[in-house]
Amino acid sequence: MIPALLVLLAFNDILAFADIAAVKSEPDLNRRSELALMNADEKIDVARQAYQAGNEAAEQAAIQEVAESVTVCYEALEKTRNEPRKSKYYKRAELKVSALMRRLSGFRDEVSFDFRPNVEVVLKRLSDIHDELLSDIMSRKK
Repeated sequence: MIPALLVLLAFNDILAFADIAAVKSEPDLNRRSELALMNADEKIDVARQAYQAGNEAAEQAAIQEVAESVTVCYEALEKTRNEPRKSKYYKRAELKVSALMRRLSGFRDEVSFDFRPNVEVVLKRLSDIHDELLSDIMSRKK
């Protein structure tokens, strides 16, 4: 009974942060980075559903929110002033952004030629942030 209640409470906590504005209002920067990545993952699903439904405006908005969420994640990690080399949050972010890039590449292959440039712009932004995360993790303390 208690484990089910804990899962339900955790799920409700995740649902409370269903949009980027709510994620940005999270005061704990490490938690904000994780919530932003969860939001980005969810928005890829939303973009796929919007594409299948033929709603280009919702699809474009969801794809843009993926880029914004990953940017929020990276900015939150930078503000923590933790050493990236020793931070589990940097490492989790690097892995999650890599997974998001793979999912977005798959989505790019599904969409029509007309919409691919929009997805590729977001994919490029994710790639840049992924490179910055890797660079931060692999570099020595300044």
